Amino acid sequence: MEVLRREQLSEHLVRLVLGGPGLAGFVSTGIPDEWVGLVIPQQFQSRYYTVRSFDGTELVLDVVVHDVGLVTEWARRTGPGEVVGEQVTVTEAKGSFAMPPGARWLLLVGDLTAMPAMARIAESVEVPTRIWAEVPAGASDELAGYLPAGPEVTWLEQPGDGQSALAEVVEGIEWPEGEGYFWMAGESAQMRAIRKHLMRERRLPSTAYDVMGYWRGVARRQPRAVDPGPVWRAGKAAGKNDEQIWADYDAQQDAAEGESPSSAQQEATP
Repeated sequence: MEVLRREQLSEHLVRLVLGGPGLAGFVSTGIPDEWVGLVIPQQFQSRYYTVRSFDGTELVLDVVVHDVGLVTEWARRTGPGEVVGEQVTVTEAKGSFAMPPGARWLLLVGDLTAMPAMARIAESVEVPTRIWAEVPAGASDELAGYLPAGPEVTWLEQPGDGQSALAEVVEGIEWPEGEGYFWMAGESAQMRAIRKHLMRERRLPSTAYDVMGYWRGVARRQPRAVDPGPVWRAGKAAGKNDEQIWADYDAQQDAAEGESPSSAQQEATP
């Protein structure tokens, strides 16, 4: 695809509008948190981004920019040599948001990287929605108009660059009555902690929530100690459910990082 336009939405968020003849081959999943792999010029590795919108003629990606990074340094270019007009490659779209038909409410929790997905999800549902958004200090004012009107939004200040405190926030949430759906995305270690909380403390079925790690914190910016793919395939082959497979993964990850599995992990793993 071709980069048609570039727009600086905030200090930390850049919008890329893609189109051109290559767009004809793109098929949207229609799932509001769908993501694609983006390969920029002169690179062979992809980085994944949420599709903020797709109308059949333009594909919009909102990219979180940092000081360094494979895509972020390219996306920050302006003036001579800017990204507009350059060719990029976009991979097949995938998504995971699956709110049950009977859900009466929706809770969305995420950091800056989750903002595009939370905005698109909030636009697509008709149930009462609450949002907790963790953003860099001072960014809430310039991002206030990014989320759609309607949902109640709680702005949280990120504790520091490359850090997140969303796990503690979620543990203190007062949950609505009845059946609903919980969606969360952000730093991987925080997501693991919340997944354990939802499984073991709140005892939610896997159909009631979706929790995804979008990035790894400063102290964890190294290859994953345990690849989740083989764990998932082995679990499915053994007839395990999602909760059991996640427990297996968490136990192996803790062991690889030098942590001792808790009794809850041992009980959850047959």
